[in-house]
Amino acid sequence: MARVIEAMADWILHVDLDQFIAAVEVLRRPELRGRPVVVGGSGDPTQRRMVVATASYEARAFGVRSGMPLRAAVRRCPEAVFLPSDPAAYEEASGEVMATLREFPVVVEVYGWDEAFLGARTEDPEALALDVRRAVLARTGLSCSVGIGDSKQRAKLATGFAKPAGVYRLAEDNWMAVMGERLTEALWGIGRKTATKLAAAGVSTVAELAAADPAELAARFGPTMGPWYRRLALGGGDTEVVDVPWVPRSRSRETTFPADLTERSEINARLGELAEELVASVAADGRIIVRVAVKVRSASFFTRTRIVTLREPTTVAADVQRAALSLLDRFDLTRPVRLLGVRVEFAPLSPVD
Repeated sequence: MARVIEAMADWILHVDLDQFIAAVEVLRRPELRGRPVVVGGSGDPTQRRMVVATASYEARAFGVRSGMPLRAAVRRCPEAVFLPSDPAAYEEASGEVMATLREFPVVVEVYGWDEAFLGARTEDPEALALDVRRAVLARTGLSCSVGIGDSKQRAKLATGFAKPAGVYRLAEDNWMAVMGERLTEALWGIGRKTATKLAAAGVSTVAELAAADPAELAARFGPTMGPWYRRLALGGGDTEVVDVPWVPRSRSRETTFPADLTERSEINARLGELAEELVASVAADGRIIVRVAVKVRSASFFTRTRIVTLREPTTVAADVQRAALSLLDRFDLTRPVRLLGVRVEFAPLSPVD
């Protein structure tokens, strides 16, 4: 059968590393290949309140999922190998993958440790995607899936159909056939809460949202977000891939305590330690902190976050500690505290950076 060659066109490829963190650990320990691997916390499933960061596909087959307590994971998969998280190793592996992608004639927009968008002009995006997959595997030993689209949303959603270790195209010509009957929550940019609100308005599927009256959506969800939701349902979204370096806009640190905290003095002390550790971890990056957020989760799993903009940008730990401690006054601390977290948000980098 003759192959039809398309005209040269602009495409967006979304490269997503398969089970990235678990895959990095298996590369370091080849004897674990094919075995269920769970990564998270200290790697000790007997410790209370440690959670799963990621699980290999073999562990997922037993129902192990990210965010699950390690104790629950070991009950579901007793034969799993539990390993501590090692962010430095994952960052190094990610850097090698991104360097590989930059060897292609594409624009690379790093979107995180384990994913990137590629902007490409090509007549055969599938061939390019396969070349990318092969190059990443040969250079790094890591497997990736590649979604192809004519917008970032379509490319990213296509990756879900490509996993694991595959290639899939989702574009205007097959968008509604693939996505139309799916719930609106399947769209990139519509979460569970928004999907619930849409369903309450009689809009449950992607096709229904695409056919909805823009004026009615604007009246119910606002003049910006209402029409935007419809645009997502039509497959639209950002179509620009930029090669600026990926720079995190914030960084956070949190901890779940082995025993709930009940004394305000102890809560203050632990929060102050978290803030100090967090600022020390970003000091080498030279980032300027402009906002501070505190997260508190009670023993009943009731979780709240409060945020404050600093009067003056800072790089000083004591300033962040004072802001974090002042935010505690905005919480109800009459219930035992299970988890504390601190997040700092950075000022944008200047063009010279």
